[in-house]
Amino acid sequence: MKTQDLFKVLEQYTDKSLLFEYATNLLVGANYHITEVKHMAIDSVDCGSNKESWNETIIQLWESPKELGKTEFMSVEKALSILKKVGSMKPYDFESEVKFEYSNATFHTAQLFVNDFEIQNNNLIFKLAVQKTDCKAKETCGVPVKNERVLTSDEPCCSPDGNCC
Repeated sequence: MKTQDLFKVLEQYTDKSLLFEYATNLLVGANYHITEVKHMAIDSVDCGSNKESWNETIIQLWESPKELGKTEFMSVEKALSILKKVGSMKPYDFESEVKFEYSNATFHTAQLFVNDFEIQNNNLIFKLAVQKTDCKAKETCGVPVKNERVLTSDEPCCSPDGNCC
């Protein structure tokens, strides 16, 4: 999700509570705070000697140990006001990818991408996910690229030639 899309969604649902699902059916605790917003400029060289550069917006979420047991989540309106204040101090690149940085006692520190969002009752829930590392120069490095076959609904999962999924 681009930073501009994040703002559009937040502006559309200011009357909701803001929740983050960091893994399937696991939510960041209601005691979370937005503790940092990073405007990152990435300037890289991949293993195929290709130069790349891009920007990222990284929003850090932290669960306060002083507020364990809290049940009321931050409002979208409050989160939006925090992010707008940050933008008045350091302008956003609205075309940059937005990520949420998060960890807890059982989940490693990660920068999570926004896969999707949903409205559930009075909640706006951002669905976050880890993106695995990958080689960007597969062809140059001689790494075979797999073409995954997608079955259509009318194809059997298993066929007589032993092609089972």
